[in-house]
Amino acid sequence: MIRHKLAVLAGLIMLLMVIEAQAFQFQDSTGKIHKLDDYKGRWVLVNFWATWCPPCLEEIPDLIALHNERKDIMVIGVVMDFSDPNEVMKFVKKMAISYPTVLGNRKIAAQLDEVSMLPSTYFYDPEGKPAARKLGLITRESIDKFIDSKALQNSGSAGGLAVTP
Repeated sequence: MIRHKLAVLAGLIMLLMVIEAQAFQFQDSTGKIHKLDDYKGRWVLVNFWATWCPPCLEEIPDLIALHNERKDIMVIGVVMDFSDPNEVMKFVKKMAISYPTVLGNRKIAAQLDEVSMLPSTYFYDPEGKPAARKLGLITRESIDKFIDSKALQNSGSAGGLAVTP
């Protein structure tokens, strides 16, 4: 009986985490509000990064390319662990980051999860459901493969080939 109650409680907590994660609202550096619901029909990639983080800097060009070249993906960058917002924005300009940049903090990050490592990337499918989370470096190739694999799963076949999860 206690085990059953604990299982139900754990299920409710997980459900609340999913609901909260789906309800994020970020204000970017230009003042624009970004909500997950605003991007229904598109993949949403939320990437937490820092200017001092080498793997973060390594993945930025891939994220820029995704944002500029794939209209089915919305990239939102959340910069963490900074002291001077003006320096961050100079860095964003220098790197030619074209996707929205949010000046983040623990409260903003907590809308998705307790971000414990940088970079951390959260992926939402076109229906707004959490699809994946990646701690550490992410590449354009891995993102493209992930989206393509999900498209194949949803279509039920891959040119006559069986699709396996």
